[in-house]
Parts: sequence; structure tokens; C-alpha cells
Amino acid sequence: MTTTGKQLFTTLESDGTLTVEIAQSEFPDPTGNQVLVKMEAAPINPSDLAILTGAADFENADYSPGKVVAKMPEPFNSGQKARHGQRLPAGNEGAGTVIATGDSDMAKALMGQRVACVPGTAYSEYAIADAAMCLPLGDNSAEAGASSFVNPMTALGFVENARMDGHKAILHTVGASNLGQMLNRICLEDGMGLVNIVRKDEQAKLLKDQGATHVVNSSDDDFLDQLKAAIDDTDAFYGFDPIGGGKMVDTCFKAMEQVAVGKMTEYSRYGSNQQKRMFIYGRLDFGPTTLTPSYGFGWTLSGWLLTPFLQTAGMETVMRMRKRVLDNLTTTFASGYKTKVDLEGMLTKDAILDYRQMKTGEKYLVMPHG
Repeated sequence: MTTTGKQLFTTLESDGTLTVEIAQSEFPDPTGNQVLVKMEAAPINPSDLAILTGAADFENADYSPGKVVAKMPEPFNSGQKARHGQRLPAGNEGAGTVIATGDSDMAKALMGQRVACVPGTAYSEYAIADAAMCLPLGDNSAEAGASSFVNPMTALGFVENARMDGHKAILHTVGASNLGQMLNRICLEDGMGLVNIVRKDEQAKLLKDQGATHVVNSSDDDFLDQLKAAIDDTDAFYGFDPIGGGKMVDTCFKAMEQVAVGKMTEYSRYGSNQQKRMFIYGRLDFGPTTLTPSYGFGWTLSGWLLTPFLQTAGMETVMRMRKRVLDNLTTTFASGYKTKVDLEGMLTKDAILDYRQMKTGEKYLVMPHG
């Protein structure tokens, strides 16, 4: 017996036409380790926007109830050639109640429970999810649990990764973001050094009020000097950046190298031996990443994604991380939302132009059943 409900789909054609629409879908009975979740809440994260809106022109799009058609400019259209013509669901994570299960013991144990899940199809009234990737929420609400995977596990993943690589401090280029605030709380709890970069005075105050000890404002004239002082104080030669485009990674490498060179006793034409590493984990800026030959050769720039990290970290580490999230869901890993919308509300012009800006503290929460 199939279940019918509304679901969001996004389709990019080869000519750059992007269609995002709400349609009726049929959801088959779950099998094996699957569960069928009646979705109650799902956040719009930056990681969702890549497939949901990308770099398309929504200012001049064609809007109708439950549907919007926009143009994807070059080179962003060609860069997504692999998805041309595919009608894709969206919504990485969310929370809801399990209403049917497959026949595995793990799946059956979740029947009737409210869970957080990562189905990749969360902007929907129903979703099929893997029981192994579901987190029972107990007495917590769907709203409290909706953002319990992507940001919490990513922030914890940064700290775990730093420890694995032998580092005692982290640099983060968007310190006041929802994820950044979680990372600050984790680092304070764990005694991990953290250098927070922000863009505004009010963001700096927000973090300092939350106990952050090293906050530097990229809008200040002496930003580089502030950054070097914070790196020198913490040994933060290991950083994470969701901006991607522009010169922020370059600036961080430059500051790290200048700190390292300042500790050298002999000059070297090749720069310092200090290994400097930055990870790009998002694309808030779609422009090219600019690097300059100003920090020797002891540096590495890599991409970082949550799922590959969890696969390499091992089940024991993942289960420990998940337990920590659940135990601290309303404190360390709490998320706030600017507003709530239903599925149709996601596709209004005002909503899209607002949430795609990804402003600090202005995340949207989708309530699929209204």
C-alpha cells in the first residue's frame, strides 16, 4: 500500500531553465531497514541551496502557486551538466514520526517514534529514510530535532578531524553562523582553541557574549593584525571555510605563515616548515578561490564534506557523536529560526530572495504539513 503526499522537486534543463515545484508523489511501503517518516519540520540549510536555488536568477523568475521557473546563468549551468533533465527531490534533513517500517529489527524498533533523519528528500510530507541514519528524539519536538544532524555533526566533525590530525586549535571563517555558534560551544566544552572570524561588530559581540575568547572582525582596518595575534595565541594552523570564493582562504594562509615565520630562528627562501591546512566545506561565494604565492609551500587546501568524514571516522566515533548531539539537543546544539513556512511558502518570491541570502540567525524552517 503506497502513501500519497506533496513533495518538492527541482529540475535543471540543459538550456539553463530551473524549475522548482510542489507535486503529488507516491511513497512505497518501506522494506528492510527503511522507515517511512511523516515529515513535520525541515530546515533550509546552506547545503540545501546548491540544489534548490544555486546561482539562478530568482529576482526575475516566473512565480506561480507552488512553482517557480528561473534561469541558471553560465558557467553554473554547464557546471551542473550531470543533473540536466533530472527531476530531483531536496531537503537533506528533518524530523517527523515513523508511521511504517521495513522488517528489520532496527527499523521496527522505531515504529511510532519521533526521529530526526537525513533522507535527502525532507521537503516532503513523507520520506523514506534509513533506520541506521535516524535519531530517536524522545520527548524533544520535531522543531528541536529538525536540525540535529547536518550542523551539529559537522561542527563535531571539525573538532574530531582536528584531533585526528594532532591539532589543538581551529580557525573558522564564519564564526557567528548557526554552525559557528555550535562550534564555539563545543570548543569551550572540549578545551579546543578556536579563532572566530566575523564580518560585523554585532556578530563579534554575539560570540563574545557566548564566551568566545578569540573573535576577529574582517571589516576592521587591522583585521590581518588581529588575525595573526589570535593565531599566535592559539596555534590555529587548521581552518574551515564555507565561503569558498574570494580571498578569505588566502588571507588565513597568509596570517598563518607570517605567525610561523615570526617564530623561525633562520631565514628560508621556501618559507616556514609549519604545515597550514584549510578546508572548504561550502560555497557561499560562487566566485573563484584566489590564492597568492605568499606563504611558502607548507600548505594544503582541501574540500570537506560530512558524509565522507563519517565514513572514515568509523561507527564507534559516529555513535559517540550522535549520542552527544541527542544529550545536548536543546543546549549546545540548539538551532533558532527566523520563520516557518509550508511547502508552497518556500516558493514565494519574498521567501526565496530572503532565505537564499543565508544571513546569520535568519534560517527558515519548513513545515511540510503546514
